Amino acid sequence: MTLLETIHPLFVLSGFAVGFLVGMTGVGGGSLMTPLLILLFQVNPLTAVGTDLIYASVTKSGGSFVHGFNKTIDWRIVRRLASGSIPAALLTLGTLYLLHVDQAAHSALVTKVLGVALICTAAALVFRRRLLATYSQRVGVLSDSQTRTYTILTGVLLGVLVTITSVGAGALGVTALLLLYPELPVVRIAGTDIAHAVPLTLVAGMGHFANGGIDTGILVSLLCGSLPGILLASLFAPRVPDRVLRIVLAVTLTVVAIRLLSA
Repeated sequence: MTLLETIHPLFVLSGFAVGFLVGMTGVGGGSLMTPLLILLFQVNPLTAVGTDLIYASVTKSGGSFVHGFNKTIDWRIVRRLASGSIPAALLTLGTLYLLHVDQAAHSALVTKVLGVALICTAAALVFRRRLLATYSQRVGVLSDSQTRTYTILTGVLLGVLVTITSVGAGALGVTALLLLYPELPVVRIAGTDIAHAVPLTLVAGMGHFANGGIDTGILVSLLCGSLPGILLASLFAPRVPDRVLRIVLAVTLTVVAIRLLSA
C-alpha cells in the first residue's frame, strides 16, 4: 500500500480542524484529538493516545522551531519541566508494562482519566484569570528554589497525565507556568510549553509505539490536515477574541468529558 492510499479524507479534515484550533488558541491538541478518535472514529483508546502523542510531537516540533527562531523559549524552564516529566513518563510506561494491565482495563482507565483531565483543562481555560489573581493574592512571590521545585513537580504531573491520556501539555501546562512565572510574557510561556511538549510527547509516544499503540495510517492523515491548519490559523488568530475561543473550547471539552465519563 502506497503512502497516498493510507490517507483518509475524514482524518485529514479532523487534523485540519484540530490543527486550526490549536493555531488559534495554543491549546486543544490532545484535548480534542484523542476524544475525537475515540468517540467519532471508534479508535481503541490506547491506539488513540499513542497516535495523538506522535502527532503532537511532530506538529509541536514545527512550533518549537518558529518560537526558537523568534527567541521566545526559556530553555531553563524547559529543562526544569523535562527533568520531572521525562522520568515520570518512563516510570508510568514501565509501571503499566510491568503490571501487565489487561487491555480492556487499560482502555477503561484511559477513558476515565481522560474525562477528568478534560474537565480540568476546561476549568483552566475558563477560570485562568481568576486563578492567577487568587494565586498572586494568597501565595505571592516564590523564591527561585521554590519555583524550581514546583516547576519540576509540575513536570512530573504532566508526564504522568500526558503519558496516560495525551492531554495536559497545553492548557494545564500553560496555566501552571503562568502561575509560577508571572513575570514572563505570555508568548514566551507558550513557546516554552510547546518546546517542553516535544520531548515529552515523543518519549510517551515511542513507549506506546513499542506496545503497538499507534496507527501510522491515521497519523499520516492527521498530519496532512493539521500542518496546513496551523499555518492558516496564524493568519486569522489576531482577528478573533481570545476569550470567545477559550469559552467555545471549554464548552466543547466539557461536553466531551461528560460523554467519556458516562460511557
